[in-house]
Amino acid sequence: MNNLRNKVQLIGNIGQTPTIVTFENGNKLAKITIATNEKYKTLKGETVTDTQWHNAIAWGKTADILEKHVKKGHEIAIEGRLIHESFDGKDGIKRYVSKIQINELVMLGKKNA
Repeated sequence: MNNLRNKVQLIGNIGQTPTIVTFENGNKLAKITIATNEKYKTLKGETVTDTQWHNAIAWGKTADILEKHVKKGHEIAIEGRLIHESFDGKDGIKRYVSKIQINELVMLGKKNA
């Protein structure tokens, strides 16, 4: 049952080409945004699409894969864990951000789409 704790799985589209940070030791960090869409009908019968944006990061080999093979608009499936961070904004107010640390990813859709 411990494998189910803090586990996130998403399928969505990349919002922009991954941002890659390379550190002095050669390790890489990839930052991406993923859009997920949910469609539903209102009481009036209108179809509504609700888009949610998710921030995600990946390290090492997973970051290499994102850098080499993933571009804006590509559909991917990710699995990882939710992490929360806080920081003090320029205005002195404490801010909070949540993101997904990717452990695994699968590229979906057509090749070279």
